[in-house]
Amino acid sequence: MRKPIRIGLVMGSVREGRLCDTVSAWVMRTLQGNGDLSLRVIDPLRLGSADAEHRLGQQLDAVDGFIVVTPEYNHSFPGPLKQLIDTFFHEWQAKPVAFVSYGGLSGGIRAVEQLRLVFAELHAVTLRDAVALPQVWDRFDAFGELNDAGRTTASLERMASRLAWWARAMQRARAEEPYDQAV
Repeated sequence: MRKPIRIGLVMGSVREGRLCDTVSAWVMRTLQGNGDLSLRVIDPLRLGSADAEHRLGQQLDAVDGFIVVTPEYNHSFPGPLKQLIDTFFHEWQAKPVAFVSYGGLSGGIRAVEQLRLVFAELHAVTLRDAVALPQVWDRFDAFGELNDAGRTTASLERMASRLAWWARAMQRARAEEPYDQAV
């Protein structure tokens, strides 16, 4: 059996009463039985002090790929998520990024499209597969379980499988030749 790949679950919102907690918990529960992945939560709520920034940088650096859980606010992604992304550079490089988005009618896909541009500039590779949760306020029950989860869960599992593939491939490539030394 191969070693699980380390994936950072990046929470994209810091709003009080954020739905990001519910969506992220669903992602964690759904993928916890996936022996290919070892998920670690990375929360921008922890930004603020130099000490916290250093620890977040270490967390980002220690993983081989990311799942970004983001809401869509005003047709974009939240400012604190941008701050988290912009605070670091090398920690994102040559790693795959997958997305779980949520919101109103669009399910957050406009936020994801903008995030793809940001991560391209950081030399990260974004996956085509993503999970979008439209009308998110109606999607979860009182216990945080996703209503009518079948297709959405299947999409998340497929995305996670492809994320693991990309993370392993890029991990091998980085070990063979560090990305910052590529010319």
